[in-house]
Amino acid sequence: MQSTPQIVLASTSKYRRELLARLGLPFEVAAPLVDETALPNEAPEDSARRLAEAKARAVADRFPQAIVIGSDQVAILEGSVLGKPGNHANALRQLKAMRGKEVAFHTALCVCDAASGQALTRVLPYYVRFRDYSDAQIERYLRREQPYDCAGSARCEGLGIALIAEMRGADPNALIGLPLIALTEMLAALGVSIL
Repeated sequence: MQSTPQIVLASTSKYRRELLARLGLPFEVAAPLVDETALPNEAPEDSARRLAEAKARAVADRFPQAIVIGSDQVAILEGSVLGKPGNHANALRQLKAMRGKEVAFHTALCVCDAASGQALTRVLPYYVRFRDYSDAQIERYLRREQPYDCAGSARCEGLGIALIAEMRGADPNALIGLPLIALTEMLAALGVSIL
C-alpha cells in the first residue's frame, strides 16, 4: 500500500482548515506569506487564480516533498470587490449594499506537487442572492455572529444563512473558501486518494 504524501494547507484560515479536516487526511498548515494586492485591471477570477497558485507555490518552496493546497476567494457585488470587513461599520456597509442583490464569489483552488512542480488550478464561481432584510435584522445578525473575517460579512455556515434567499454553484464548500469536490478530484489526479 502506497503511503499518502505530506499534505500542507497554504492558509491560516480556520474555515479552510475545518473544511480540509472533513476529508480525514492528515495535513499541516503553513502561512503562505504572499502579497494579496490585486493587480491593476485584473479580473476577479484571474486575481483569485493567481493568488491561489502563488500561495501554493510559496509554501511548496518550504515543503519540497509535499502536496500543497492553496486557495483564494474574491467576492464581487456589481463590479466591486467585497473584502473582509474587519469591523462592525464595514460589515454594516457591506450588508446594506448587498440587500436584495446577487454577489458572485470566485474561489480558486491550486493543488501543487512540490516535488515535480506540477500544479492544478481551478476557479469555481458561486452565486448568492440576498434577501431584502431590514437594518434592524442586519444589526441583530452582526451582534450575534460578528463575521468580520468573512468576505461579504455573511457567514453561510452560521446565522448568515438567514440573510440568504438563494445560492447557486457546483460546490457549497466553495462559498466557505475551499471547494472540496474539486479538491478531491485534483488530489486524485496527483495520486492522493481520499477513499
